Amino acid sequence: MSAIESASFDLHRLDRLAACDSAVHRLDPRVKVLITLAFLVCVVSFDKYAIAGLLPFALFLTLIIGLAGIPSGFILNRLLLAAPLALLIGLFNPVYDHQPLMRLGTLAIAGGWLSLLSLMLRFCLTVGVVLALIATTGFNAVCRALEQLGMPSVLAVQLLLLYRYLFVLVEEGLRLNRARALRSFQGRGLGIRACGFLLGSLLLRTLDRSQRIHLAMRCRGFDGTIRTRNPLRLNGRDVLILAIALAALLAMRVFDGPLLLGRFVTGLLAS
Repeated sequence: MSAIESASFDLHRLDRLAACDSAVHRLDPRVKVLITLAFLVCVVSFDKYAIAGLLPFALFLTLIIGLAGIPSGFILNRLLLAAPLALLIGLFNPVYDHQPLMRLGTLAIAGGWLSLLSLMLRFCLTVGVVLALIATTGFNAVCRALEQLGMPSVLAVQLLLLYRYLFVLVEEGLRLNRARALRSFQGRGLGIRACGFLLGSLLLRTLDRSQRIHLAMRCRGFDGTIRTRNPLRLNGRDVLILAIALAALLAMRVFDGPLLLGRFVTGLLAS
């Protein structure tokens, strides 16, 4: 259960980071959501062998994290936790794609290795920018922004409730595991069968808890509308930053920055 406790701590830390104050935190949540969506579209639209073209997006993400004051170690630790899943997806690329696409001296590099590296890079960029969005905005404000940008209200509320009561589910699981550990002697009650009973009990307690939460929400007048403490207000500064960020992302996607830089440096050296 230590992994569950660590995951719960990470969620709480995201909320604490979202309560900080910086130039990125003060942006309108809708602006940050639009920039994040544009970033995701640009990154996933690259060819499967693209590597150099993704490097400017890594610099863009690093700039955002630096301006927001998010600890880089926190982002890197979360990426390392989820990296094995992305690695498993692209693990067989080198096995099936043997065509050489690059040479480093006498060493020929197959396309499968390039596509694997490109996949891992895109994974780091997409997951990193989503973590940065939540750490600078808060999940409540993100759901409110998505709703105002056109997402169906039912879906936005479901996302919000899923995130909000994930803490309750984790606490229930930790409480059940702690009770089982206190009642287990000489290794008894720690097998797979006991885990099955534990999961069944967790499911029943979750259903009962969800019914009580739903009744409490209805008694307090919940009508399916997401409400936040601070209303969303879009000002000229937000619009300007949105335009600059979208233009920068479009330029990074259309123009191959590393290639242009390489040609410029080569031209200087040749002259």
